[in-house]
Amino acid sequence: MKYQSDQNHFMGRSLDSSTIFIEYEKMNPRSKEHMNRARLVIPSGMSRGLLRHAPFPFYVASGEGCRTVDMDGNRRLDFHGNYTAQIHGHGHAEISKAVMDQLPQGTSYPSPPMHETALAEILCDRVPGVEQVVFNNSGTEAVMVAIRTARAHTGRNRVALFEGCYHGSSDSVLVGGSDLPFPADTVRVSEPEADMGGLPLGTTKGAILIKYNDSDAVKEAVEKYGNELAAIVVEPIMGAGGVIPAKREFLDTIRKETKKHGIVMIYDEVISLRQAVGGAQAYYGIVPDMTTMGKIIGGGFPIGGVGGLREFMTPLDEMGNVANLGTFSANPISMCAGIAGMEALDEGAISDLNRQGDRLREGVQSSIQRRNAGAQVSGIGSLFWLHWTETPVDCPRIVEHASSELSLLTYIGLLNRGVQVSARGMACLSTPMEDSDIDLFIAALDDTLEELTRDAWI
Repeated sequence: MKYQSDQNHFMGRSLDSSTIFIEYEKMNPRSKEHMNRARLVIPSGMSRGLLRHAPFPFYVASGEGCRTVDMDGNRRLDFHGNYTAQIHGHGHAEISKAVMDQLPQGTSYPSPPMHETALAEILCDRVPGVEQVVFNNSGTEAVMVAIRTARAHTGRNRVALFEGCYHGSSDSVLVGGSDLPFPADTVRVSEPEADMGGLPLGTTKGAILIKYNDSDAVKEAVEKYGNELAAIVVEPIMGAGGVIPAKREFLDTIRKETKKHGIVMIYDEVISLRQAVGGAQAYYGIVPDMTTMGKIIGGGFPIGGVGGLREFMTPLDEMGNVANLGTFSANPISMCAGIAGMEALDEGAISDLNRQGDRLREGVQSSIQRRNAGAQVSGIGSLFWLHWTETPVDCPRIVEHASSELSLLTYIGLLNRGVQVSARGMACLSTPMEDSDIDLFIAALDDTLEELTRDAWI
């Protein structure tokens, strides 16, 4: 995954000189002061690298519903959702009650908590490819355990990933997030390089990288490496690579090729599970062998989940040779919050979110066309991303060559108008939002595009 660059120039001009950056500095003096203090004890002034951005980040003091308030008192509509995890916003009444009821009874135990069974039953009932599930503490851990289980199940070592993927921060999957081939490059399958420093030299040796949304690339990869592949891991809706829905034919090809060659098909639904009651796999009607989950299944608390069809989960049972570990795995706080959150995320709630998402994308595209801005919006359901490129976005190669500088200017411009997405452009909706909040977003974007035009950035 490519981190927000510190490069602060565009079109021969410094972004610091933009009216957008100048206004942001004026609105956030306490956050700037706090960052300088934090840097003395925390590298970059924060623990999460993906939250860095120029000129400096703002620090949140509180959240309620779909809004947050920062240290300077700026109130913002939260279309970031902690990278889609906060599907019910902040301080949801039923989730808060579930947590507060459990808190005096303990936060973790030396034996299995009774609470995990109820959340497991909810997920097994909802998600077609989940007959059994184990819990851990993050999407990173879920993917790590799923791949380990697939290797144990098949006796093979290599894993196929897709260009632009982000499957968490474990060493073996930190590949393919950047330095992709040019969009027109004929290379479809490659051996990737590590996404960041500090990884073991052999980290990338077990992975191959396939062009996303390309059925022929999948066939080529399986023809070349099929006998070595333990798993093919795919996001049915790519998240960090650009919020790109998979083509049905592409997913169908993966399903057919994995069954034919005895390869475990793993859906990473950490982000896409919100698409339907049964996740993106229910939406597409294509069921994987294993599914990784996180974010929304924890009600805003740390969680990960590895689910699968029963035969693929056997390495994790008492007779198997894979263990799902973690001191806080299936802790009762995350379980209780997750139960309340998933019960609130019923078919009606998801339908409302997806309807609002369609309305937002339509409004954003209209604003882009009216301003002749040279951008586009991708996404599906309650997920979206504004890309500064006119090339139709159907794979991460195109996303990587979009303008990161204009994305940053747009991000800061929206912050100045009381709206937050991610610095790269990824965004989502949450259940507390109303249609008026969608209208506010569209108006804020339109005003930001007008400022970018007026100041000759576009």
